[in-house]
Amino acid sequence: MLHIDLWKRVLIALVCAAGLLMALPNAFYTRVEQSNDAWAEIELAGETPERLAVAEQWPGWMPASLVNLGLDLRGGAHLLAEVQVGDVYASRMEAMWPEIRDALRPERATIGTIRKQPSAPDEIRIRIGNPDGMTRALEVVRGLARPVTSLTGAGATDITVSGQGAEIVVTLSEAEKLASDDRTVRQALEIIRRRIDEVGTREPTIQRQGTDRILIQVPGIGSAAELKDIIGTTAQLTFNPVVGRTTNPSDAPGVGNKMVPSLDEEGTYYIIESAPVVTGEELTNAQPSFDQNGRPAVSFTFNTSGARKFGDYTRDNIGAPFAIVLDDEVISAPVIQAHIPGGSGIITGRFTVEESTNLAVLLRAGALPAGLEFLEERTIGPELGQDSIDAGKVATGVAFAAVLVFMALSYGLFGLFANVALILNIALIFGLLSTIGATLTLPGIAGIVLTVGMAVDANVLIFERIREELKTARGPARAIELGYEKALSAILDANITTFITAVILFAMGSGPVRGFAITLGLGILTSVFTAIFVTRLMIVIWFERRRPKTIEV
Repeated sequence: MLHIDLWKRVLIALVCAAGLLMALPNAFYTRVEQSNDAWAEIELAGETPERLAVAEQWPGWMPASLVNLGLDLRGGAHLLAEVQVGDVYASRMEAMWPEIRDALRPERATIGTIRKQPSAPDEIRIRIGNPDGMTRALEVVRGLARPVTSLTGAGATDITVSGQGAEIVVTLSEAEKLASDDRTVRQALEIIRRRIDEVGTREPTIQRQGTDRILIQVPGIGSAAELKDIIGTTAQLTFNPVVGRTTNPSDAPGVGNKMVPSLDEEGTYYIIESAPVVTGEELTNAQPSFDQNGRPAVSFTFNTSGARKFGDYTRDNIGAPFAIVLDDEVISAPVIQAHIPGGSGIITGRFTVEESTNLAVLLRAGALPAGLEFLEERTIGPELGQDSIDAGKVATGVAFAAVLVFMALSYGLFGLFANVALILNIALIFGLLSTIGATLTLPGIAGIVLTVGMAVDANVLIFERIREELKTARGPARAIELGYEKALSAILDANITTFITAVILFAMGSGPVRGFAITLGLGILTSVFTAIFVTRLMIVIWFERRRPKTIEV
């Protein structure tokens, strides 16, 4: 019996209506995008009549999710950056010196004096006063070694310790260097992603290439230089004890110290201890604020470990200056007035409101663990993106029109039903893309064009099967019913195998390949739905109203 239950009819209609509603904002792309951007500005900077007027261009009760356009469609910036993993070795060695010094101090009776010697950036050289105590000194320092936290470094330790005359030489082991390189690139990748997300750009592509390179593509941004400004700042914040202050940059800072310029006072330099008390990595939050005099500042909060170290140092060094250093520049050097427990404080300086906001963003996103060298940078203009969109529209339009004409000429009224389902199919694809926030690229458009052909293929299988059944079945109702039943297995087999291919492409591929896989996979789901349910519903409704004695497909 050719029949579809009422609840199934309602469910099919609701799915189609929801898909059309979710796809609708893409028909008014510019207006909806401007409205979304205006609402985002209102949340960040407050409401103004101009922003509110732009925001209300699109009704608030309507869906406002859009299909994000990829770099090849929208234009934007492309960067290929190499992470300077060697920078981390020097900072690791620098941070390890206080730990080594504290471990050797109780052994002074045996090893004599302890002095750090000038050395390469990736090693520490320590001269002891009594060479006869070298064996004990090496034993103590080797006791500070920790296991390498990586699968490739199983069983290895993070440092190698050797003795050369009266000097102890400490370097990172090869296993630790490999593990450190991997951690550094992963951390840089995540921090770059957080920094770009903070400024609200849509659907950036940020992925690792090779062992130490990162590919960054951000659609809709003005230029590669603008993108470099967002991600290129290391924003390494440290809190260091102040040893002295000078106006002569040629003064020797001494072993274990370094000289850094003052950001506020031109020509003034601070001599600070190289090993920081606390670093920006121990920050949990940073927000723009104002100091007691109403000047822009940045308030910060440390995690438990940072709060303890910060509190202990301020308790033991009341009256001493304390340098707040950002990217090797002293932005502030206040004198500790009292014990500061709780791990919170404020950074003051000659900031504008915009500068304090940007600094808070950088600190909140985290410090890049190492510098970046940009090997390749390109700015793709919106004109080129528009050319790609126009070419994609032409290709899709030609394919779509050819398929509609073919179906109408080949299958008559049933072909028109298939054409209506095909239009719904495209709308459902865009509705799903908008809902999940996917990015549409040129390969993605190719996936949609391929989906058009596959959706028609399912209807062709059904209609041809109905033709066969009309020759043997007792009537048109039974022929239609058998046509859908017997074509179902062939439709499912073809689409399931293609869907598996799309899943593999998405899992194994990257960039453009993933864009193609997403639209292909979603297109398979929507084409099966429209071919099996939507066209059948239209045919059933038509048949119930007309009750034809014979039909021609």
